Amino acid sequence: MQPFPAPVSLPPTSVTMPFALNFVHPLLMWVLLGLMLYSGYLGFKASLIRKVSAEERKAMLPRQFGQRHAQLGAVILGLTLLGAAGGMAVTFLKNGKLFIGPHLFVGLAVAVLVIATASLGPSLQKGKDWARSLHVAINGGVLLLFGWQAISGIAIVQKLLSSAASPTPLGT
Repeated sequence: MQPFPAPVSLPPTSVTMPFALNFVHPLLMWVLLGLMLYSGYLGFKASLIRKVSAEERKAMLPRQFGQRHAQLGAVILGLTLLGAAGGMAVTFLKNGKLFIGPHLFVGLAVAVLVIATASLGPSLQKGKDWARSLHVAINGGVLLLFGWQAISGIAIVQKLLSSAASPTPLGT
């Protein structure tokens, strides 16, 4: 017995897509990883403001670390969802199916976790310590999973590049 039902598979579409379209998702995800790291830096700097002297706080406040962190978080949320949907759409259009495996499942988990951490925004704005701790923990997990995604994504890109000379869809 299979652990999952047989995947729905359609013949590859007759839509001809530019080969470069295969690389929009990977490039977006690498940019997103950089944005996530920068957002973590901004969040760290924002947390320092609560722990420094009044004089240091006065010097740091104009840099608006917390506000920039929150704004970048909204961008990250949108790009994560667009990137996940776009990656699945291009795969399905090119191959007539999604490849059920760790890269897909971890990518979906990352999308759910990014939504979960964004949903903590109102509690974070109210200064709830439990929300800060949960926000940091979830985002730490997101970064670990996203780092793994980057590595597994490189293998997928290598498959795409090696199949460039072959007209058959991946996985066949």
